[in-house]
Amino acid sequence: MERKLILITNDDGVQAQGIGELTQLMQTLGDVVVVAPDSARSGAGCSITPRVPVSLRLCREAPGLRVFACSGSPVDCIKLALEACCPRRPDLLVSGINHGDNASCSIHYSGTMGAVFEGCLKQIPSIGYSLRTLSHTCDFQPCREAILRVTRFVLDRGLPQGVCLNVNFPEVPKLKGLRVVPMGRGNWVREWAPAPNPRGLDAYWLTGEFVNLEPDNSETDYWSLDHGYASVTPVRLDMTDYATMASLADLQQ
Repeated sequence: MERKLILITNDDGVQAQGIGELTQLMQTLGDVVVVAPDSARSGAGCSITPRVPVSLRLCREAPGLRVFACSGSPVDCIKLALEACCPRRPDLLVSGINHGDNASCSIHYSGTMGAVFEGCLKQIPSIGYSLRTLSHTCDFQPCREAILRVTRFVLDRGLPQGVCLNVNFPEVPKLKGLRVVPMGRGNWVREWAPAPNPRGLDAYWLTGEFVNLEPDNSETDYWSLDHGYASVTPVRLDMTDYATMASLADLQQ
């Protein structure tokens, strides 16, 4: 029986601890191809690189494993992997483990999830894994069993067409459990801090604080993380608001 083929990427860079942990886990489930940015691309979202060539470098090769560094964005990594690196169509795409959560509105900025959306667009079952942490060196041990459980579930059962998973973990010694929940409502405020500039120009660092707009709603990803649970959120690529279409019918000619 042919082993599963799993494609891995991230937005923290091919050298990040999180993608190393994810690669080790996925090697227990199948053959692995890693194509990840050659340096951090956090916040890259669904960006692509249309105006300059994108380079690809083989970093490491072993039985059942090939690791490549790509000069492009996470989405570039997936596009290039499917045409230049994977010996056949992957059975699964996983992105992460991201250093920092991608809950609530952060999903829209995330390069981790941008790669997941690209895999989903290519009709490959796709999952993003993220850990709520501010550290470059983390203890991923509390996430390992849950990651394997979710990954096996998707490998066995697949996902509906046009649906992918956003999975987030709190930074805790032991998870209380997994909860399947929707995105919480929230946004970022105070997003810029002045930065010294030797040329006297106005310059700013992107920073910010997240504001949870429904902190008491226990049926959200953010509440789950705040209370020690991992959150699993299914996300649809089709962003059409079908409920509003009828109210816009008079616009048609």
